[in-house]
Amino acid sequence: MQRGFAAALGTWRTKEGPLARSLSAAVREAVVDGRLPAGTRLPSERELARTLDLSRGTVVTALTLLRDDGWLHTRHGSGSVVRLPAQLTERTTPWSLDRGGAGDADLDLTLAVTAAPHEAYLAAVGRAVERSAALLVDSGVATPGLPRLRTLLAERYTRSGLATRPEQILVTSGAQAALTLLLDHLHTDRRAPVVVESPTYPGALAILRRRRARLLPVPVTAAYGWDTEHLAETVRGKGPQLAYLIPDFHNPTGAHMTAPARAAVAALAERHALTVVVDETMRDLDLRTPPRPEPHLCGARVIQIGSASKVLWSGLRVGWIRAGAALVRELARNPLQAQLSPPPLEQLIATELLHEGEGDGLDEVLVDRRSRLRAQRDHLAGLLTETDWTYTLPDGGLSLWLHLGGDTTATELAARAAKRGLAVSPGPLFAVDRATLTHHLRLPFTATPDVLTRAVGLLR
Repeated sequence: MQRGFAAALGTWRTKEGPLARSLSAAVREAVVDGRLPAGTRLPSERELARTLDLSRGTVVTALTLLRDDGWLHTRHGSGSVVRLPAQLTERTTPWSLDRGGAGDADLDLTLAVTAAPHEAYLAAVGRAVERSAALLVDSGVATPGLPRLRTLLAERYTRSGLATRPEQILVTSGAQAALTLLLDHLHTDRRAPVVVESPTYPGALAILRRRRARLLPVPVTAAYGWDTEHLAETVRGKGPQLAYLIPDFHNPTGAHMTAPARAAVAALAERHALTVVVDETMRDLDLRTPPRPEPHLCGARVIQIGSASKVLWSGLRVGWIRAGAALVRELARNPLQAQLSPPPLEQLIATELLHEGEGDGLDEVLVDRRSRLRAQRDHLAGLLTETDWTYTLPDGGLSLWLHLGGDTTATELAARAAKRGLAVSPGPLFAVDRATLTHHLRLPFTATPDVLTRAVGLLR
């Protein structure tokens, strides 16, 4: 035990500074890196001092530092157990993004992603393992999804106003996997144009560019939303057969498509045989009190895709397609589907997290998540009040879409910020032509208030 503990700490003695502080830092790093699992019981102070060849006073000081910072829990007569402190488990941003997640950057605000809801996720993993026996006697090959998960997703759609049966759901390894599978099935003529918003999600742009699709941009702004007249002219004039839209808290602008605009898009799709793929990844991130989501953008030619990645955790690679049952059967027969299907245990974890019947269900997680994101959004907005940058405060989503004042472009500002240890995403990354939106910058508010304060200070 003692030798294993010492080995997990690595070469901590080579670090500069007091030995006690170096030892406490080594324990923290070992816990975060997984070399020392949370819940590990430490040897006694006397045993640690002997194993590490330290004075007992040094060991006591190191353990006190860990205990004060929440990395160690000690119960009289039971010893000390390492754990992850609340500042890591009770937050909405992954800890790695605050400590060099973007190469040489000290702060990474290029990713609008959330950390896992720690306690709820661990509880869901425990329940999933307990209920996994039936999975282990099956083949484990790819299917349209676990029946319980498909039923649960269908019920969620039905409760939100879009009647859905389980056979209309196909489970994928994320929303990008869902889009990839749909494009492989629907976009068979690569010369056929595809309608996309401008700006739009860079991940979707990357998938479309890989297919060498000809992209037709239609404008969307945070203040005014979608130009449906421009969209109609584009569809009538260019004859696209496919469109990709993000109507719910659009990434990156945060715009929320109105009910009349949704009806207009659905009618346009029906008139012109246009298949619309609707990305609903952000739909549950409504930060209004209470949440007031618009009806689903739906219709005979509309396909919804979703994911657990933004609401729960990017590491949970579970997404889905909601479409007609006939199309779902066709997609399930596509050889690519097996490569884009999440493992059964991953689906079982998602089922436990999405299930409302448990104490740690999605609704409970969302209440906490929305509260934290709302506070962080407002904190970021407050930090920007004394700048000449403008934005429309979004009703939901994960980021602000800034318009920079002055002559400095977003690319220039991002380059300057990178030299100071801050990574941010300039507007051209979200542009179809990679050249416009030069005075826009996306700033996620998933980071903690202190990180947002540091980031805005560097940008200013």
